[in-house]
Amino acid sequence: MILSRLPIVALSSCMAALVGTPAPAAAQNTGEIYTCVDRNGKRHTSDRPILACLDREQEVRGRTGTVRKVLPPSYTGEERAAVEARQRAEEEEKARIAEERRRERALLLRYPNKAAHDRERAEVLSQIDDVIAAVQRREDNLKAQRKEIENEMEFYQGDPAKAPAWLKRKQEDNAAQFEVQKRFLDTQLREKQRINGRFDEELARLRQLWGPASGAAGGAGASVSPVSGAAGR
Repeated sequence: MILSRLPIVALSSCMAALVGTPAPAAAQNTGEIYTCVDRNGKRHTSDRPILACLDREQEVRGRTGTVRKVLPPSYTGEERAAVEARQRAEEEEKARIAEERRRERALLLRYPNKAAHDRERAEVLSQIDDVIAAVQRREDNLKAQRKEIENEMEFYQGDPAKAPAWLKRKQEDNAAQFEVQKRFLDTQLREKQRINGRFDEELARLRQLWGPASGAAGGAGASVSPVSGAAGR
């Protein structure tokens, strides 16, 4: 056959054209196979120099498996460690940037304009305000209860030790509950401050993502469809 007389490289190219696949790379046409065992004991095989073995020798074998040559180390152990550290840092940076872009897309989907962002801020803060109002009502009730206890304790102001045990317990319980409500109120006020801070940071970032035109429209109270406003919830 005519094909049998063609050189191996030309024959490979012809076969690749017939099946619709690209011809092998020049390095692959040579039939060279690089093999090595890295410092972790893992064996590698490739058609090109192996990055994991740059600090050690790599055998270059031919098609028959015989060793044609030995590639000397390209890096010392320290140099190899430095290369790996740099590669890890680059991969981590790429992952960080990808994650940041993903967060930005999610943020824009959730808040297409300032009106949507302002609306959600108001809704979240309203929930905190409801809790704070409930705590303050409870404090008012405890204050009224404390006043009643103080009125009853007036009968024993000359000698408080003579006050009945139930009245003392009632006084102590009132003071303890008042302290609990006070701590809870402080927690809610700090939470409200944290939420405002979070929305402020988001708004600063969103102004950059919206751009001047979108930011101006949002600042003017642009309307938001119910679907857009609820997209991120």
